[in-house]
Amino acid sequence: MTALLTVEDLHVDFPGKGRGAPRVQVLRGVSLSVRPGETLGLVGESGSGKSTLGRAILGLAPVRSGAITFAGERLDGLGRRRRRELAREIQVIFQDPYTSLNPSRTVGDTLAEPLLGQGLSGRAARARVDELLDRVHLPGGAGERLPREFSGGQRQRVAIARALALGPRLVVCDEPVSALDLTTQKTVLDLLLEIQEQSGVAYLFVSHDLSVVRFVSHRVAVIHQGEIVESGPAAVVTAEPSHPYTRALLLAAPVADVAAQRLRRAAFEQEYGSAAR
Repeated sequence: MTALLTVEDLHVDFPGKGRGAPRVQVLRGVSLSVRPGETLGLVGESGSGKSTLGRAILGLAPVRSGAITFAGERLDGLGRRRRRELAREIQVIFQDPYTSLNPSRTVGDTLAEPLLGQGLSGRAARARVDELLDRVHLPGGAGERLPREFSGGQRQRVAIARALALGPRLVVCDEPVSALDLTTQKTVLDLLLEIQEQSGVAYLFVSHDLSVVRFVSHRVAVIHQGEIVESGPAAVVTAEPSHPYTRALLLAAPVADVAAQRLRRAAFEQEYGSAAR
């Protein structure tokens, strides 16, 4: 199957702090692909470059070299106008649903904005908003409420509805459940899987949590210090990883049993501590 999104030999760097400081390399030759209708989980610790990759795909981080191709079109170097047009095709769900929503606007107004911007009439936009709210299982009348009137999990549902408003083919999910409690995480992840099954949307799912990535992903790519160190089917990479860094992530993942967690932590420190640094 032809890839929907392809990233080839991508390099991203940022200016160093202070005058004359060398530039900081964040991504070093990253290559990956996402097929239509699949979820690619991108997992790594804080500072690994995973969110920078997502931002580069969205046009929010500068690309020094390499190529990003979506549906056969090069994204790196696109002008602002074409980027706005591609908003129908590529959307994003951010980590913190509250700061990504306008606190002074009702949820209905927030969801209607991109629809009106694409030329829908007010009546058609309102009908689409009602459809979106129902799709993410929010109660009737939710469109008349402000973000502060929702729980964290409900606000993330609103953020998901906004990402789906224009019928995208790809959604970049940037740590979409890391700010939620475990029960709410499961509910939101189940919703994302349900939406994917119904619509065929593809996800690039960015996370630091290997267990979350295992739950939602078809394939997994592991990023460490700006480089992809391991990739493959989710069942293989998350159960029998070959790279020491991936094994360190697996041992560091929390488990419910306190005694087992203590043993895993000890094994992590003893065997793979240096690999994770």
